[in-house]
Amino acid sequence: MTKVGVYEAKTRLAQLIARVEKGERIIITRHGTPVAVLQPAGETPSLPPEQVITALKAFRRGRRLGGLSVREMVEEGRL
Repeated sequence: MTKVGVYEAKTRLAQLIARVEKGERIIITRHGTPVAVLQPAGETPSLPPEQVITALKAFRRGRRLGGLSVREMVEEGRL
């Protein structure tokens, strides 16, 4: 599976789409962190809910809000 940065994906989108049409999956990263996947339209993976919940809990581990609470972020979005 190929990984490309956001800037490269933006500048070479047409070429990446051509590769995806041939069946390739491409991960788009921002500062090394995966943020999106380009894949052929018919290949949407379907996972059992339990597996999705486990993956979300693993993703959440080690991430902090930098001292903000969810309530503060919601209120900030309402300004």
